Amino acid sequence: MKTFTKATLLATVGVFALSGCASTGNVTPQYVPPSTYQNYDCQALSQEYNRVNRYVEAARNEQSTFAASGVGVGISAGRWGISPNISFGVGKSNNTKARDAKLSRLYGERDAIVQSARIQRCSFANGIKIYGE
Repeated sequence: MKTFTKATLLATVGVFALSGCASTGNVTPQYVPPSTYQNYDCQALSQEYNRVNRYVEAARNEQSTFAASGVGVGISAGRWGISPNISFGVGKSNNTKARDAKLSRLYGERDAIVQSARIQRCSFANGIKIYGE
């Protein structure tokens, strides 16, 4: 009976771990001063905005945060004898911090481009929101 309740408890914890880890949360943009792009004209700012957006999409589509998943069933031996065990493989990839740092920098660059485009009154920046708006 103890084995059954342990397995039930592990299954419940595994389900909560899966639902909790699936979300990456919000990534806050890193500050990039708009003066970085002050020498760009509207066409160059538009091209730069599109280029940064392509990088953002590529970074978002990188490998999922789950490195390994699955359920393992086996038998283990210990002080209390032989008992069945169930293991849940919910590993988190090590590259999520690097990916989030890259996204943070790209979001900051994108916001700086939009702010610089607003200063120069570029038409493509109309209706584009930046972080905090």
